[in-house]
Amino acid sequence: MGNFDADTTVEGADGRYRARLSRDWEIWGPNGGYVAAIALRAAGAATALRRPASFAGHFLSVADFDAVDLQVTTLRAAKRAASLRVSMTQQRRAIFEAVVWVTAEGDGLQHDSAAMPPVPLPPQLKPLEELEAPEDLQQRHRFWDNFEVRPIDYVPWQKRLPGAPIWREWIRFRPAASFDDPFVDAARLLLLVDTMGWPAACRAHPQNHGYVAPSLDVNVQFHRLAPDREWLLVDATAPVAAHGLIGSQARVWTDDGRLLASGGGQLLCRPVPAPG
Repeated sequence: MGNFDADTTVEGADGRYRARLSRDWEIWGPNGGYVAAIALRAAGAATALRRPASFAGHFLSVADFDAVDLQVTTLRAAKRAASLRVSMTQQRRAIFEAVVWVTAEGDGLQHDSAAMPPVPLPPQLKPLEELEAPEDLQQRHRFWDNFEVRPIDYVPWQKRLPGAPIWREWIRFRPAASFDDPFVDAARLLLLVDTMGWPAACRAHPQNHGYVAPSLDVNVQFHRLAPDREWLLVDATAPVAAHGLIGSQARVWTDDGRLLASGGGQLLCRPVPAPG
């Protein structure tokens, strides 16, 4: 099991940073949302503004579980907002490129018409460990060990039938579930938006469909932060899969019904690699 705060930490100064990718976040290599989270942490290290507003990133190469270098460039800076470009490389190979808007807290128009889906709350649901067979838990990627998961409509994997491409579940990071640093708190939302589009897409297809689908890009709008809330509802959907692409959308909610973030991305279908 990893530690999200420690495993996304960047070190350095003056726009040049370094981080080390932890194997505890492995899923087809380093999880894309985890890689994006490190880029967001680098943006936070390079600015005095403390409110992440939006994030857009492109996945360029699959990194090794080793050190990565990050270069943060200020594209626009004003009193209340700044645009930052984050370039992640590994041994001079381009890994990830992101553009991040950060702002200062300020007054403005206020309204909230977002309505959380009518789902049971975490105390009303069983953790995945009580639902899944031990041998199935042992076969999953170690990435999933970083979360306590409470599914909304659990069906054993071997009994699943094709249905609507929707994935809803409550997730709590472990061992630490929430974070005071606004960029770490936003990074946990970014990771979930990026990751859950693929499980949603799989719900529409037979179990052994023969494909994987790494992310091409991810974009997230951070509506608010909630460092006081541990449980997060991920409401993900993949409404269209066509021409080798899957479009995903996701929203992340608190257990008291507040919408924290929304976004999505494109996934690229590839045949499952042959063993070995």
